[in-house]
Amino acid sequence: MWKDFKTFLMRGNVIDLAVGFVVGAAFGTIVKSLVDDVIMPPIGLLLGKVDFSNLYVLLHEGTKAAPPYASLADAKAAGAVTLNYGAFINTLISFVIIAAAVFLLVRLVSKLHKPPAASAPTTKGCPYCATDIPLAAKRCPNCTSQLAA
Repeated sequence: MWKDFKTFLMRGNVIDLAVGFVVGAAFGTIVKSLVDDVIMPPIGLLLGKVDFSNLYVLLHEGTKAAPPYASLADAKAAGAVTLNYGAFINTLISFVIIAAAVFLLVRLVSKLHKPPAASAPTTKGCPYCATDIPLAAKRCPNCTSQLAA
């Protein structure tokens, strides 16, 4: 059983999947930082210094402190029930950026990976019996017809 398990783990597609998962997790962290630290601050500034991560709707006040709450963190600390649509906006923007990056990556790889050039044909069709024969043949080996030069 151990040998079968080792063989399974060492198969190419399992290793490729593991590498893809690790690289994808690292890429997700990079994109999250890009969205949270680079893209969202200017967008929030353009919209009047709005920080999307602190946008929420109070559904039920907290038991530890009464509203209003200065931030989402304060509302959560007070035990309030909130609808965090700002976090959803951040997640949506992250998704769009990830989808665009994956699209561009796949497009780049497909442009780099060109199909191999077609090799010159080595056979031709016999006009009498329609079988493939070598280009240099003067007589068809199947139907013995004389072929034109």
